[in-house]
Parts: sequence; structure tokens; C-alpha cells
Amino acid sequence: MNWKCILLVTLSLMLLCPLALAEEDAGPTPREQMIEDILAEAKSLYDEANGRSRRAHYSGDIYVCKNFTVHCFKAASPHYRMAEFADVELVIPDNLPREECGKDYVYGMEWKDIPAAEGNPFYAAASFRYNPDLSKKENQQLAREFMMECKRGDYFQMAANYYYGVGAHSMMISGDYNSETDTILWTDSNMKGGKKDGIRYGYVQYDAEKDIDWFVDAFCRKKYGATIYRLRDDIIVKPN
Repeated sequence: MNWKCILLVTLSLMLLCPLALAEEDAGPTPREQMIEDILAEAKSLYDEANGRSRRAHYSGDIYVCKNFTVHCFKAASPHYRMAEFADVELVIPDNLPREECGKDYVYGMEWKDIPAAEGNPFYAAASFRYNPDLSKKENQQLAREFMMECKRGDYFQMAANYYYGVGAHSMMISGDYNSETDTILWTDSNMKGGKKDGIRYGYVQYDAEKDIDWFVDAFCRKKYGATIYRLRDDIIVKPN
């Protein structure tokens, strides 16, 4: 290689290195940072509980499963907006009311359909509804494929019959589906718990881990199902 080639290679590397460093220093996107803020609030509540149960009995208790996920969202959301609707405050939908679930499916597997223009920054990234026209094995395969869609920061809503209870449960995914271990990580409150003097108390979990078949067994049942909700890509920092 002659000196001209060496010079060209050197100059090319000098030009490329600042670009690579700039990409490394770019930091998280607003969407990524919002997810981290939401999960940081969940981790804070988990650390604060320090293994002790928290009251999850009354409608206003933040340790009720849905209230926990909403609280974590609200702790972060004032600092963010959607680029398409930058002047609209972000909101998180309530569960679809029982009377609107119809006769074919039970309550607890989906949220109210609030449009983005009214502040909802989530969309249904994937959903599973037990199909009575398919075999149980076929439904289980679809349910497994559905669970493989889970990503860090997703909100997960299911109607299930699981080891710790029966009914609606809300949680947040804290790690992408791991194809090597066939597991996911999540954070929630009141999946585990019990009653004392007639009052329900629940435990906060962070980075809890289960094989996806545990979830499949829980919600892959007639009239049951689940939905994965994901933040839109156009999350921005709230304009001043």
C-alpha cells in the first residue's frame, strides 16, 4: 500500500470515528427514556416495600394491580407528549367496562379504546383471544407466539386463571422476551397477596420471571385472553 492509500484510509477513519462516537453519545430517545422513567417508579415502589405487602383493597389503593401500572405511568407522563399531538396531555386508558365486554369474552383482557388525539400514547401491539373454532393445541400455539411479542416497556393486560388468582390482571414488561430461556420479565403489584382482617394486601414484584407457558396456561382458556399495549414511536419531551 503506497502513502496515498494510507493517507486516504487514515482520513476516512478520522471522518467515521466522530460519527460513531456521536451515535454512542446520543443517549436514549424520549420514548426509551419514558419507559425507563415508568419502570424506575415501579422499582422505587418495589424497593420501598422491601418485601412487605401493601394494602390493595380499596379502589384508590395504588397497590391494586391496575392502579399500580397507572401510577407508574402518571409519574412519568407529565414530562412527555406525542409529536402528532404535542399540546395534548398523555393519558392511560382504564380497562374496558364489564358491561362492554360482550358475552363471548370475560372482563379484563383489554382497555377502553381512547384515540391518540385524546392523549392515549399506546396502541395494541398484539392480542390473543381464545378461538373456540380452533383446537386447544392450536390456541396454545397462537398464545405462545403472542407472548413472544413482549418487549421491555410494554403494558400487559390479561384475563386469566393463574396460580395466584382468577380474573383481570395488569402488569408491565421489564425485559424483552428471551428466546434462549423462553421467559419474560415483568413488574406488577398484587398478583401475589392475601387478606388480613378482611382487607386485601398485595406484594410488589420487579423483574419477576416466568416461562411463557406459565402465562399461556393462565389465559389460554375459553372466553379468556390478553393484550400487549405499546407506546407509540413519536414520544417526545414535553415542549416548554
